[in-house]
Amino acid sequence: MTVEPPTRRPNIVFVLSDDHAAHAIGTYGSVVNRTPHIDAVAAAGARLDNLFATNSLCAPSRASILTGTYSHVNGVTTLDTFIDASQPTFVTALREAGYRTAFVGKWHMGQGATGGIEHDPQGFDHWEALIDQGEYHDPRFLSPDGVRVEPGYATDLITDLAIDWVESLESPESPESLDDTGGDDPWCVLVWHKAPHRPWEPDAAHAGLYAEGGPLGGTPIPVPPTFTDDLAGRSDTARRAAMRVADHLTAEDLKQPVPDGLSAEDEALWKYQRYMEDYLACVASVDDNVGRLTGWLRERGELDDTIVVYASDQGFFLGDHGWFDKRFMYEESIRMPFVLSYPRAVQPGRAIDRIVTNVDIAPTLLGAAGVPVPDRMQGRSFWADLTDPAVTAADRDRADEGFYYRYWMHDDRSHQVGAHYGYRTHRHTLIYFYNDGLGLPGCSDRRFAPEWELYDLEADPDELHNVADDPAHAQVRAELEARLWLAQAELGDEPHPDQPVPRLLSGRR
Repeated sequence: MTVEPPTRRPNIVFVLSDDHAAHAIGTYGSVVNRTPHIDAVAAAGARLDNLFATNSLCAPSRASILTGTYSHVNGVTTLDTFIDASQPTFVTALREAGYRTAFVGKWHMGQGATGGIEHDPQGFDHWEALIDQGEYHDPRFLSPDGVRVEPGYATDLITDLAIDWVESLESPESPESLDDTGGDDPWCVLVWHKAPHRPWEPDAAHAGLYAEGGPLGGTPIPVPPTFTDDLAGRSDTARRAAMRVADHLTAEDLKQPVPDGLSAEDEALWKYQRYMEDYLACVASVDDNVGRLTGWLRERGELDDTIVVYASDQGFFLGDHGWFDKRFMYEESIRMPFVLSYPRAVQPGRAIDRIVTNVDIAPTLLGAAGVPVPDRMQGRSFWADLTDPAVTAADRDRADEGFYYRYWMHDDRSHQVGAHYGYRTHRHTLIYFYNDGLGLPGCSDRRFAPEWELYDLEADPDELHNVADDPAHAQVRAELEARLWLAQAELGDEPHPDQPVPRLLSGRR
């Protein structure tokens, strides 16, 4: 199928959810739920199968998506290190190029100012942000006019406000309406949801959807094969984490008492079902609102001229290895769903397996809009992979592809995941747990012994067997340690002082 070349710059609708795991989306092979509207975006365009978060945590990932930079450059390393909102983003570049821009939803990168540094959204013609994490029901919104409460459900309201803003551009009475350029200025709206973040509070329309006896329930939600993983094949760092479905979900998460008389095994399974029922119901609301947006664009006759993106700010453990949450440099946590449609330039039904990251999203959207990428951005546009795959495939070497990951928020009070960094290729994941908070906000001052993990993703896709100390993998580990070190140098990050210089690079420190 051929596509007609665009005759105008595309509008952009960027829908971002929070903690929506790729394996809870139909187009990614979900066995636990249905997501027809997100799937439809993928079917109309492209699905990225290897897009990863470089720091699997809400605020840091959002900062990387906006700025096209890694956490150590944009400054948002933990949940308690707030953004300097004056730094360049893909939105400021779009605005300077004539786009009208708006943000609605979960910002979560600070508010107000600290030491003269502004944290509220900048570079937008219009913005309305949830306060901190935000509420599911009757949420508060902060805007330049102050704080107000919007009655209703957050996922619906965020969609409503985004649509209202775009439609206001057509009103001559609106101060944000288009000027005398003929009404064809492109626009970009970020529709950034709170859902399905903890504590997973569905609205009345979706509550019970996946419960036993519910419209999509009736049988237990499938349990992942690794649910009973005892983590024996991992590091002490992994075993210290406080993210077990069986042990660390709270009364607020579960919303009802645990039935009496259950065995430990049955109690864990009961908690998993409760967690997943609400999580998937929140996802269903997000999916319905994706359908609202695409339907609205279709009615306006603008769907073909609009880039529609659906993504999540990171992955999430859905009982995998017995866990909920994210943070770790393991597959379920770092893999981000990302689907995009733009009928004017992207052929339908594409699946792309090139390794890309959240840092690459900003330059990609700028490339799609024909806007120069600021020199400060560290990402690489994958727009050509979406629009002209033959060009990029011609000189592609999968063995050269890989990415650098770093989780900074060491041993926080709630989850107790140790600080670590690593390097992932198509075949392997190498992780160095340096286990030191480095005095950063949100980290504890406890230190633990450094540890290495190495996984062969081809032989062990569930990452159950750490082979870092296996002599048969010594050469692979040595090569990955060198690639990790070189990636840090290229990106301007610093290895932890406890990490030895890789033996293949001895003398370079």
